[in-house]
Amino acid sequence: MKLILAGGSGYLGRLVAKHFGTLGWEVITLARKEFEPAGPFEKIVVWDGKQIGSWASEIGGADAWLNLAGRTVNCRYTVKNRAEMMNSRVDSTRALALALAGLPETLRPKVWLNSSTATIYRHAEDRAQDELSGEIGKGLSVEIAKAWEAAFFAAEKPGTRMVALRSAMVFGPGADGVYGAFAGLAKLGLGGRHASGRQFVSWIHIADFCAALEFLIEQEKLSGPVNLAAPDPVRNKDFQRELRKSVGMTVGLPMPELLLEIGALLRGTETELLLKSRRVIPARLLEAGFIFRFPKLAPALADLASLRKA
Repeated sequence: MKLILAGGSGYLGRLVAKHFGTLGWEVITLARKEFEPAGPFEKIVVWDGKQIGSWASEIGGADAWLNLAGRTVNCRYTVKNRAEMMNSRVDSTRALALALAGLPETLRPKVWLNSSTATIYRHAEDRAQDELSGEIGKGLSVEIAKAWEAAFFAAEKPGTRMVALRSAMVFGPGADGVYGAFAGLAKLGLGGRHASGRQFVSWIHIADFCAALEFLIEQEKLSGPVNLAAPDPVRNKDFQRELRKSVGMTVGLPMPELLLEIGALLRGTETELLLKSRRVIPARLLEAGFIFRFPKLAPALADLASLRKA
């Protein structure tokens, strides 16, 4: 089995590459520069994420494509960063679309999984947002997500099933990911509620994220948008409480919105990442029979905390 992994040099890409490598897959990773492969199963191919190049000769005959390319949203929303967040997602998707169009149907992947984001839904403190009845929101992040998905679904070609991954925050091991950032602050006593603490946090454990990718590759009838999130979104105040428990910290300083704004400025990020209420549920995965290893937050955080100590 052969996987094309576009944008695979980041934190999530490295974990996904290793996961599929352990399953015996050949992984062709498209990245902007050379780096050490995760193992003999992986080949690094340089691309610019914008236009067709020699990399296109490497991707024919793959069983699946997975596009994770996109500039991190953990930044200040300056004019330059806004453009890079939009262009890196749309341009990479269009480049892959051109490559897909240039392949005969016999060499096209059976499925193309393309990143999207659960933040495409509105700020929701009332009812959960699923793929059928969820309401699309407003604002910069939503506009990027809409353009991203539009470029993706415009690329559809016979022979290839298209799945947009509306992913929540992926919690994985190590200090580099989003869980590591939250856990590090909690260990410092800064794991209190953010603002009112009523906003919902949607999340997914890396084990379930990778298992869901496998599941979506195998499920021949699933296409279109799919929410990748655990079926247990929790309010921010409850998330922070469970986080403190998992790292053994009893104290958590509450963070009013003004302090969050100051902290975001100092850390070069935006408070939207903490204050927008994402109450997302994976209706289509559940309906298709996917079984989460970590459907509840507390066991997921306990597992990640044990990996952090190892």
